[in-house]
Amino acid sequence: MEAAAKDLKAEQVTAVALKAFGNVMSEWGVPLNEAAALADMSESTWKRARKPGFSGGLTKDQMLRLSAVIGIYKALKLYFSDPISVRWMTLPNNGPLFGGARPVDTLIEEGLPQFLRVRNYLDALRGGA
Repeated sequence: MEAAAKDLKAEQVTAVALKAFGNVMSEWGVPLNEAAALADMSESTWKRARKPGFSGGLTKDQMLRLSAVIGIYKALKLYFSDPISVRWMTLPNNGPLFGGARPVDTLIEEGLPQFLRVRNYLDALRGGA
């Protein structure tokens, strides 16, 4: 019984994380192929994962990526006003972590460590670190 409850909770957390991540990708205007890369999924898996009732699990790495994106989203909303908070991830950035690239591209290219660096960078900008 306890294992079944744990599995149900994991499924619920996964569903919430995928929905939140999908909403952020939509608001930021991130295309499907880039959203899939950010989530460390194939495009076909991301297409399935976006739909309610997705029964696939996520790896710890994928959950960390989704969680970091939600944290980045929150930090952007706290630090910038619209439309910059919405467009920041997809605009070229000369900040120290990006070298003129779009932050979203650096996340895709550099993986989870960059997700965490960007999250910490934004937290520091708003005085949270």
